[in-house]
Amino acid sequence: MGKQYEALVARLREIHNVGMAASILSWDQQTQMPRGGAEARASQLATLSKIEHEMFTSEITGQLLADAATEVADADYDSDAASMVRVVQEDYDNSTKIPTKWVTEFTQLTSMADGIWAKARQDKDFSQFQPSLERIVEMVREKTEFLGYEDHPYSALLNQYERGITTTQVKKIFDDHKAGLIELIAAINANADKVDDSIMHRPYDVDKQRQFGLKMIEAYGFDFSRGYQAVSVHPFCTHFSSNDVRLTTRFDPDFMNTSVFGMMHEAGHGMYEQGIGQNLEGTPLASGTSLGIHESQSRMWENLVGRSKGFWSWALPQLKEIFPHLESVDLNTFYKAINKSEASFIRVEADEVNYNLHIILRFEIEMDLITGKLDVKDAPEAWNTKFNEFFGITPADDAQGVLQDVHWSYGIHGYFPTYALGNLLSVQFYNEAVKAHPSIPSDIANGKFNTLLTWLNENIHQHGRKFTSDELTNKVTGESIQSRDYLAYLTTKYSDIYEL
Repeated sequence: MGKQYEALVARLREIHNVGMAASILSWDQQTQMPRGGAEARASQLATLSKIEHEMFTSEITGQLLADAATEVADADYDSDAASMVRVVQEDYDNSTKIPTKWVTEFTQLTSMADGIWAKARQDKDFSQFQPSLERIVEMVREKTEFLGYEDHPYSALLNQYERGITTTQVKKIFDDHKAGLIELIAAINANADKVDDSIMHRPYDVDKQRQFGLKMIEAYGFDFSRGYQAVSVHPFCTHFSSNDVRLTTRFDPDFMNTSVFGMMHEAGHGMYEQGIGQNLEGTPLASGTSLGIHESQSRMWENLVGRSKGFWSWALPQLKEIFPHLESVDLNTFYKAINKSEASFIRVEADEVNYNLHIILRFEIEMDLITGKLDVKDAPEAWNTKFNEFFGITPADDAQGVLQDVHWSYGIHGYFPTYALGNLLSVQFYNEAVKAHPSIPSDIANGKFNTLLTWLNENIHQHGRKFTSDELTNKVTGESIQSRDYLAYLTTKYSDIYEL
């Protein structure tokens, strides 16, 4: 490629490195930093975010982009060069709309808010977090005006995580399958006695849980020579390059699902990052293309693989070796237990059928917060009221309710809908993989996961951010995101489990 393009990439790598240094500090903050370091860490992160933003939005970067665009004008749309210029230009246009002063203040605010949220959650007391959240929401509203929007201010936030999608589109996608979920949930509830998950609510030694979970995700294909797993309050995956991917989980000594399926979930994210083409390493394209696509990977490995009967025909004997008290449990009983469907308070532990309703609830509350229809001080009450409407139960405290997710302390409003989109896409992509390789279900039952992982590497992972989620979904499946496949999957699976 020409000199102008190479000059652009060289500068982008420097900017990328500043961002990754900030990510390392954030990882440490979540996993090891003593609480007393919060104020200093907030200042450090604010400085790095300022440097990164100033470098990226400078006239130098803008001129390099313009020169490179001329140089690669005849390159194929799918090429690395054309994609680099196209995607980075979009990033540049959005970033230059946001003042550096705002970025610096917001970074410092949210860095401090993270620790405040964690303490408030621990104490089950929203009032501790309320002042921080009020300022965060105020600044997020400012951000929507900086970025601009057409149909709804929330669209400006959605586009940070799902390029090209609008609030109107998301609402339609949610409306298209909401009624089907409610109908399926009602049928399941009528047959609730068909499944007993008491075997999952027993003492499970935390060290042994970790041992088993690590063994499973290594079998999946998560590369520990390029990855690491730690503990945090809220499970997450981050990366500093495709060759340095970090996972976290949390443990419940009386409920194994929390850690094992949490580790499978985060490993799905991690394998996506590890699968990005080395040709994109160190550039703005070296990450997942959208959070919806990212979530499709984590939910696929957690649910379509990890909660399948085929998987446990292979894994259950190994689990029994670690936890002998499961020796008398047969495969069908265990399979039903891990797939029990019932209303629950905690999103990350929600079953497949109920999960998207958790997201729709958050989507609706976030929209009201951003438009000012809902005041922050009234968020706990609004949460509890809507939760009761959706699930028929009311959280006992703020930790089970409005404080359970870390996202608002980060100021990443607009993120939640991507979780539900990821659920839908997980089935669309898995179905395409099985069409290409009909042996995948039987491979999984034999502990062979590379057929599926290789297909994902080739069709999704390697492209990084080169394409929008809609472009990639159409390339892989021949259509845009839809809920048809997801509802069919759930109906078939849970009709069998609950004898509907």
